[in-house]
Amino acid sequence: MKHIVLILLTCMVSMSFGQEDKEQQLALKKANGYVYEGNSLINEDDFVSGEMAYRQAISKQPNTVAGIYNLGNAYYKKGNYEEALYRHEQAAKATTSKSEKHKAYHNIGNILMQNKKCKEAVEAFKNALRNDPTDDETRYNLGLAKICAEEQKDQQDENKDDQNKDENKEDQDKKDNEDKKDKENKEGDDKEDKKDKGDEDKKEGEDEKDDEGKPKDEKKDKGKGDDDKKKEQQKPKPQPGQMSPQQIKNLLEAMNNQEQKVQEKMNAVKEKGVKIKTEKDW
Repeated sequence: MKHIVLILLTCMVSMSFGQEDKEQQLALKKANGYVYEGNSLINEDDFVSGEMAYRQAISKQPNTVAGIYNLGNAYYKKGNYEEALYRHEQAAKATTSKSEKHKAYHNIGNILMQNKKCKEAVEAFKNALRNDPTDDETRYNLGLAKICAEEQKDQQDENKDDQNKDENKEDQDKKDNEDKKDKENKEGDDKEDKKDKGDEDKKEGEDEKDDEGKPKDEKKDKGKGDDDKKKEQQKPKPQPGQMSPQQIKNLLEAMNNQEQKVQEKMNAVKEKGVKIKTEKDW
């Protein structure tokens, strides 16, 4: 009896697995049919219908690499690189075949190059070559990606240097402005100090002036001049038709000299015995 039950269970399990395999094979067959339909539509430039066919293939068999991969290629041809990248990355993860992985990574590299992501493209092409080292096209694309990545790095370094120069220039300009402002403030302080010193000197000069607002030395000199002027004014001024005292003095001295000369002549005549007439010079 136990043997009969065991045989029946074994038959039921075998039938169950057989049914699942049959359903999977049917789903795969339908998925492949949709993939084939999608390829035909894309070749006819009917992108919308072709995209729909690929999506139906994926819905029937979610892990069908052909449907995912071909849908990614369709997006790539239409320039929808973001969606194409997503589908090829999905295909690379879904498949276990080295050949399929190689194709998926190769296309990923091309998409990244279109997006100017050269450094990431280098890694994608390396992954493609790890799965198929014999593909010369992938190796060629890898070389281009390396050159592009190096150029982008140099450009980034140059931009960074320019940015640093701009920042240094801004710092230098800021420092120059601060130095200029400090210099102007210092010059302003110096002018203020000179002005204060000039006011002090002016105040000291004013302190040295008398009540009349004139320097003491000047007053002293002026006072002395005033005394001389007063003395001149006190001297008797000659009236019109009169001789000044100095003129009288000079005249008397001349008369005395003349009288002395006359006296000397008279004495000489007396000695000689000759009589002469005296004349007055004035």
